[in-house]
Amino acid sequence: MSGVLAGLAQPGFAMPPETSLRPLVRPSGLWQRAIPSPSELITQAGLGGRVGYAVADARTGEMLEVERPLYGMPPASVAKAITCAYGLDRLGPGYRFQTRLVAGGPVTNGRLEGDLWLVGGGDPLLGTDQLSAMAIALREAGLREVTGRLMLATGALPYVREIDPEQPDHVGYNPAISGLNLNFNRVHFEWAREQGEYTVRMDARSETLRPAVSLARMRVADRDVPVYTYEQREGRENWTVARGALGNGGSRWLPVRQPHLYAAEVFQTLARSNGIVLDGPGEGPPPESGSVLVEHVSEPLQDILRGMMRWSTNITAEAVGLSASIAGGAAPGSLSASADEMSAWMRSRLAARNSSFVDHSGLGEASRVRPQDMTQALVAAGADGMLRRLMRAIPMRDAEGNLQPDHPVEVVAKTGTLNFVSSLAGYARAPTGRDFAFAVFCADLDRRGALNPAQMERPEGGRDYTRRAKRLQQQLVERWAALYT
Repeated sequence: MSGVLAGLAQPGFAMPPETSLRPLVRPSGLWQRAIPSPSELITQAGLGGRVGYAVADARTGEMLEVERPLYGMPPASVAKAITCAYGLDRLGPGYRFQTRLVAGGPVTNGRLEGDLWLVGGGDPLLGTDQLSAMAIALREAGLREVTGRLMLATGALPYVREIDPEQPDHVGYNPAISGLNLNFNRVHFEWAREQGEYTVRMDARSETLRPAVSLARMRVADRDVPVYTYEQREGRENWTVARGALGNGGSRWLPVRQPHLYAAEVFQTLARSNGIVLDGPGEGPPPESGSVLVEHVSEPLQDILRGMMRWSTNITAEAVGLSASIAGGAAPGSLSASADEMSAWMRSRLAARNSSFVDHSGLGEASRVRPQDMTQALVAAGADGMLRRLMRAIPMRDAEGNLQPDHPVEVVAKTGTLNFVSSLAGYARAPTGRDFAFAVFCADLDRRGALNPAQMERPEGGRDYTRRAKRLQQQLVERWAALYT
């Protein structure tokens, strides 16, 4: 691990009690007076369901205060913190994803006698601009004609149709995953109303380009609900949208379920604009003797993970987690199989006895992490380790939600949110300089389980639950920083 996860946890961690530890003396000071007890804070939050947490000295591992520390709950996107550590360990912070254009035959006077292979390396950040740069580089290398077809090699990662089957069809944060990804495997849908009729457009837009996409098609239907329907038929992804939901105009990103074909269509369009016409596509393993004509190399993994921890991109977490499992010698055929590998890694290296994952992003509700295990993992990662440096700063707010830029407690952490699930885990630094590692999990699974599919995107009461949970999480962090100085 060498600096990635310093001082890995061993089974020497003391088992915490099931109820909160109480200090004998409350310290004085303006911001430390009248500190409410954990039970008071939890009661005031009125969340329903369960709240569990564990906080430890980030340098010694001493458990300071706990509530239901051994009760596993859905971590939501806090799972990405473990995926981050897993990827750093198995792949290394300098790992880079590679996407290549490979010649399947000789190139003579600008003519490729054979197929042109687009070989994916699982890069979760590959976008239209990067594909465009590859097409331009192909032209600048002198290629003018391909006698064969465009062929796709996608075996770097297993194909996954969707991260979580329980999510609505149309949410862009639940795309497919493949060894060849593009634009987070989302297509841009835009609509406008002119003289009472709608025009729609599906494209693979970037900051500079808007290549049209025919793989995904949209039809406006005369109805109010459901808002979207999806059907995959004859190689096409067919959407309908309710006329009553459109208004005068707008746009959104929709998931793609055939990402390799999406990338192929966009690349063919970009290549054509550079004078290279490509038939196909076909699929298969790339030729062992093929020559690399163009290569796109991603940013280093540590930079990719910093973005993932900031923006909580699910496809990045899944691509990194799958790649890490493969680098460890596994051959996972599914997300759950790869998540099992990560769960075993966490148990082996971080003494997390009963935590388990069903994916790497936290989107699946069935993952379970105990607060004690999460806190223990953060201690193992190191109070000054890379995982901490990749987490984003969490601003502290007052009771009305206003930012408090001069708040005496500094927090870097990973947030997690599902319907009626809210989590926060990371590091806090008290005004005295003492560092804490902590995890707070809140979940009302009965309320979540009562939702029907139509309620999943914006359930009644969901935003209020998240707001109150986040307030509770901050209050607990303030409590620990005040008491355990």
